[in-house]
Amino acid sequence: MMGRILQSTEGRLAIITLVVFITMSILAPERFLSPANLTSMAFQFPEFAILALAVAVAMLTGGIDLSVVGAANLSAVVAALFMSQFAGTVADGGTGTGILLAAIALSLAVGLVTGLFNGILVATFGLPPILATLGTGLIYTGLAIAMTGGSAVMGLPPAVAWVGNGTLLDIPVPLVIFSALAIALGWVLKRTAFGLKTRMFGANPLAARYAAMDTGRVLLKVYALCGVLSAIAGLIVMSRANSAKADYGSSYLLLAVLIAVLGGVNPYGGYGRIVGVVLAVLSMQFLSSGLNLLQVTNFAREMIWGVLLIGVMLINLLTFRRKS
Repeated sequence: MMGRILQSTEGRLAIITLVVFITMSILAPERFLSPANLTSMAFQFPEFAILALAVAVAMLTGGIDLSVVGAANLSAVVAALFMSQFAGTVADGGTGTGILLAAIALSLAVGLVTGLFNGILVATFGLPPILATLGTGLIYTGLAIAMTGGSAVMGLPPAVAWVGNGTLLDIPVPLVIFSALAIALGWVLKRTAFGLKTRMFGANPLAARYAAMDTGRVLLKVYALCGVLSAIAGLIVMSRANSAKADYGSSYLLLAVLIAVLGGVNPYGGYGRIVGVVLAVLSMQFLSSGLNLLQVTNFAREMIWGVLLIGVMLINLLTFRRKS
């Protein structure tokens, strides 16, 4: 039984998650297992977990989306600027829910446009995804800086804070949003024609073309989905900070890529499961929170993430070669 568990990516991830949780519980039991810390983790990890979902979807096609943080911040800045312009119209004692809903729709539209732009560069012009999205990520960040002058956009309606800091039936709203997205995305990738085509294209692009698959349309849909997911993550970050800025979550890109790879998504495309990404998110959150409680510096933490990323890729490569 243990051998079968260790042979599966998700089984190894479940054990890693459990080991990390137990280790941090032993090293800092009173602080790590405190209700305040557990609640804090539930509010924190959806920010980068949703970005990891976006990166994972792009990786399934054999590509990658390095613009997720830039797209998230641009979407949040546009929404925040919109709300700050109309914040004065909120009646005394009002929450501004209507303005928030309009801003959410606008933010999702911006995310969709950024994703479609990435998809056009990759599908239509044939640019390498890693270079195309790296460039567009810089463009999106530059646009956000130009729109704000590099400063944070504040003065948002009170209703904004509920998205990132509120609860729904005593469950943190960001956790509810992430769970819904993960379940929906897992179903789409496993049960729909779009999910099947995405995996087929990632596994063998040439065979997909010979099978008369419209690969360009598949890539457009994939990167558009990545853009929308990035916008949702940007809205959560904006809500938690009660402001929007062009450089929020700058460390989330490395973390999102690490989670996608740790979650068993093949960087070369064709394989990956959302349940693996979810397990990787939990293990990384436990590790990050534990290191923070142990007062490990951010620089050392990012070094650990980098070592972990390379180590996981080497383990996955050796496992694949052994199976072959």
